[in-house]
Amino acid sequence: MEVKFKKLTPDLMVSDVAQTVKFYTEKLGFNLAMLVPEGDKAASTELIDGKKYVYAMVVRDEVYVMFMQKHVYVEDVIALKGLPIAASATLYCDVYNVVELYDSYKQKGVEIVKELSQTWYGMKEFYIKDCNGYILGFAEQV
Repeated sequence: MEVKFKKLTPDLMVSDVAQTVKFYTEKLGFNLAMLVPEGDKAASTELIDGKKYVYAMVVRDEVYVMFMQKHVYVEDVIALKGLPIAASATLYCDVYNVVELYDSYKQKGVEIVKELSQTWYGMKEFYIKDCNGYILGFAEQV
């Protein structure tokens, strides 16, 4: 049987899962798919203020992003020990209506690190920085 890739879902190391979920839902328009409270093995779909979480997943349309509390992630994947949060990589997302998305994020006070521009390779794109320092790019084919 032929090997077939189905999808790629980033799983990001973060310092505060609840804060990250709030940023992605309130500022970037994602929806909470699930989260796991600290010390619990049961998933939940309700974010409770003041409660600590070790894992979460958010979704917007076809795009999923997972977040894992740093100390839990390092226990899971020992190769991450000693590495800082926010790797030297960007997450690049193809979207429809990139201008509308850009305007929406600017109005919500999201930190824009590269303004909306058209590239030589035929994309209109911009980049933001999330609350953990990760860089996300959003682009549309022109």
